[in-house]
Amino acid sequence: MEREMTILVTGGAGFIGSNLCEALLDRSHSVVCLDNFLTGKRENLANCLSHRKFTLVEGDIRSLEDCQKAMTSCDAVVHLAALGSVPRSIHDPVTSNSINIDGFLNILHTAKELGIQRFVFAASSSTYGDSEELPKIEERIGKPLSPYAVGKYVNELYAHVYQLNYDFNYIGLRYFNVFGKRQDPNGAYAAVIPKFIQQFLDGQAPIINGDGSNTRDFTHIENVVDATMKALFNERTAAQNQIYNVAFGTSTSLNEMTAYIKASISKRLPEKVLPEVSYGPFRKGDIPHSLASVDKIHELLGYSPRISVQEGIQKTVDWMLESQS
Repeated sequence: MEREMTILVTGGAGFIGSNLCEALLDRSHSVVCLDNFLTGKRENLANCLSHRKFTLVEGDIRSLEDCQKAMTSCDAVVHLAALGSVPRSIHDPVTSNSINIDGFLNILHTAKELGIQRFVFAASSSTYGDSEELPKIEERIGKPLSPYAVGKYVNELYAHVYQLNYDFNYIGLRYFNVFGKRQDPNGAYAAVIPKFIQQFLDGQAPIINGDGSNTRDFTHIENVVDATMKALFNERTAAQNQIYNVAFGTSTSLNEMTAYIKASISKRLPEKVLPEVSYGPFRKGDIPHSLASVDKIHELLGYSPRISVQEGIQKTVDWMLESQS
């Protein structure tokens, strides 16, 4: 039985963060959420704000003072706050660097100074860069293809250096193409699955970047929360100070993903006529194929993904339809 802890979740008002906050509260832990609402949404925390064990700290990870304020009296940290999206980082590398590198270092340093014993952070599959090897194995990466990827790789390097110099323990999780409830379908940098679902529901033809043959290891949010929990409450010394892939471990093309979305919508709305997709140019900074090995995280943390891509897409369609009704 895990002991009750007070856990700081940075970026807790975001898509992954809000799902994690709920899961931690469900397991009777106290949660402190640090968020500046740059991309996070207050409505994502609707189920948390009234909970007696939940504390919201409105602040910015770029402020060392805000980091210290949020982390005081915490036993553990899950660092999820970041400025996501490869295209956004190419458009604005300076802000991406400030949040994803400077902000990370503030959180990491504060955790070290306060003697935090459990530190889990969101790394990224973008770290594999131009490596063409499939499946992606944690110890072999390529050169980064975007400022976002640079920032996420620097996070891993900083964590390693802090372990080396300050005996500070960490676990980094390279999330692969996470999707699910509360993911924003709108905006220029919306993730592809919720964006396509919303466009189909609105009768618009989604545009696939490229010919649809690009593949991703799409990973449902429930798998990601489960893996993050296993990292956070890990008791094995050998599992510490490691980087892990968090994925489903299958490769799905954009064309296949689109077919799954249409089938899921048709299951709920059989009378709805869905438009055909359009195709556009490949997107700068994108890797053509992505498939993760989950052998390491299975062996050391006991993670086995439960929700398949198809099941996850159906869950996401169901949630979006219910949230909009």
